[in-house]
Amino acid sequence: MRVTMSFGNQPGIVRFGAQEPVRPPEIQSTGRDDTGYNPPYYLPLSFGAKKVNAAPAPATTDTAQKLQQLRGLMAGQKLDAYLIPSADEHINEYLPDHLNRREWASGFTGSAGDFLVTTNTSWLFADGRYHEQADKEVDLKSVQVSKVGQKDHPTLTEKLKELAQKQPGLRVGYDPFTVTAAQYSQYESQLKPWGAVLVPVRKNLVDRIWTQGRPLPLNAPVGVISDRAAGKSVADKLADVREAMKDQNIEVLPVTKLDQVGWLYNLHGQDIPYNPLFLSYAIVTPKEAYLFTETGRMDAHVQKALKGRVEIKPYGEYAATLKSLATGKNVLIDPGHTTQGTVRLVKSGRGKVVSGKTPIELMKAVKNDREIEGMKQAHLRASVALVKAWKWTEDQRAAGNTVTEKTFADKLEEFYAADPAYRGLSFNTIPGAGANSSIVHYGTPDPKKKLEDGELFLFDSGAQYLTDEWGGTTDTTRTIGVGQPTQKQIDRYTDVLKAHINCARQLLPKGATGAQMDGITRANLWNEGLDFLHGTGHGVGAYRNVHEGPIGISSRVNTAFEPGMVTSIEPGYYEPNWGGIRIENLYYVKEQDQTLATSGEKMLGFAPLIFVPMDKALINTHALSGEQRDWLKNYHDEVLQKLTPLLQPDEVAWLKDKCKV
Repeated sequence: MRVTMSFGNQPGIVRFGAQEPVRPPEIQSTGRDDTGYNPPYYLPLSFGAKKVNAAPAPATTDTAQKLQQLRGLMAGQKLDAYLIPSADEHINEYLPDHLNRREWASGFTGSAGDFLVTTNTSWLFADGRYHEQADKEVDLKSVQVSKVGQKDHPTLTEKLKELAQKQPGLRVGYDPFTVTAAQYSQYESQLKPWGAVLVPVRKNLVDRIWTQGRPLPLNAPVGVISDRAAGKSVADKLADVREAMKDQNIEVLPVTKLDQVGWLYNLHGQDIPYNPLFLSYAIVTPKEAYLFTETGRMDAHVQKALKGRVEIKPYGEYAATLKSLATGKNVLIDPGHTTQGTVRLVKSGRGKVVSGKTPIELMKAVKNDREIEGMKQAHLRASVALVKAWKWTEDQRAAGNTVTEKTFADKLEEFYAADPAYRGLSFNTIPGAGANSSIVHYGTPDPKKKLEDGELFLFDSGAQYLTDEWGGTTDTTRTIGVGQPTQKQIDRYTDVLKAHINCARQLLPKGATGAQMDGITRANLWNEGLDFLHGTGHGVGAYRNVHEGPIGISSRVNTAFEPGMVTSIEPGYYEPNWGGIRIENLYYVKEQDQTLATSGEKMLGFAPLIFVPMDKALINTHALSGEQRDWLKNYHDEVLQKLTPLLQPDEVAWLKDKCKV
């Protein structure tokens, strides 16, 4: 399916992460310097440059053969192990096809999970979202799946420590530009006491063997997000960032993460699947601001928007420019958002590394009024599409027609795309029917898997929307019963709904964190002996990444909530071979009328963005408290009020019935 996107004043047909790259006339691949720096494999650095490729290797889809080739290279560099992280040079969650090294090497397609290869075995480390998926996807004869969170299944750092203890002098190779500074410190702390070392590799070993059939990057145009939609100009954002740098006595700020670059310069692209971003770096100083990307795709409209504020340079000049600017200067390194490769560049340029949090991340997370309005507009449109898709599913089955996971996913995207503001999905739709609903990040709709009576159907989906006036990113999950539900389905669904409501209606004092809210959400599930192996919620960008830091709701999140932040609330229950349940809404944080008696400060609360009913057939209302029933009634009343003007009469009638609980 094709959708329309506007780049400046020029309309075009695009799609995030499309499989049809725009080839530059020539592609340059430079050698690494003493820091190990090299731009991502096959990234277009400049038109007219000489094309240089690695020596060809046999094309193969067999994991065992790939590991054999990899181990040959490891032996040549005297490495006992080699780390292939999930992320790329920009710490992306969703990777462009040509940088998806871990997936290519291991066969695992999940958006998170690191791969460690030794001379005689290998491990894939997958969290609770991917335990079932990993077992299904990898070659279990060649790869051991470490199901992180389960007993006797180590994390990557625990495995590194175990290997270091067994083998004195262990040498673990890694690409510094695919590991964050925080990860490097963590791994080093596990290895160093045992005399083991991390060895930076000058050319990524996967790049050396992945030479046949490797996709080229998209090299697609970059577009401008209007000041109206962004709510703040580039000049104002740079002024805010520089003021924060001044407060921290920072003279140079390198920016590695693509959503930070895009937010700072009010730009968008399509290099990354589902995320409206483009491969780039940025550097900010008290006087200068730089953008490093393929300059040939920056049209006159983009250049005009940045003129006088941002100097545009080829992507390949990032290393030399940073080293030059860093000399004798305080350079801010956010360990969780900057690669170890960038740290090595700063040190080789004789700059002083100052560890701290980048101001951009929190500024991006606290949405301004225009961004919140954009999120409201986007979610209203997504609500309409989701309601239409749900009704369509029931109508089709009532008429005796088959609905599969794939036909549902396609129809839902058709409903999304009917809106002129639609720009693409915000992640791969998860339409899990029956037993597939227990796979938390199930992302490959099966054209043969039908929706069957007596089963659960979980659909998790989101979209990107943009106009000159507003932009937004959505993410919603509903679980519905197909046919007559069983008592167990009703009981478990009601347990999850209670957990969702408890979090959504909770008031928070200023300073409250996601770690605190995580426990509140899980409390009633714990009392039933239940739990779920993923976070309760994650931050979401405004026409940015569907997963955005630094906020969220999980035991690991200690960032305080502030008005304007957007988070998901998505408790669940999953039972292999039975099914899964997840209920997810996005909410924005806003001040409430209530005040905290001890301080007199306004309390905070969660305001819903998405408006799709819960499945009344799966709710045991007698198990809800009075407060929970009130919340559900008020939510459904708001669903009707928001969507009735946007639906056809038959759709309104259907929705009214769904909202009667």
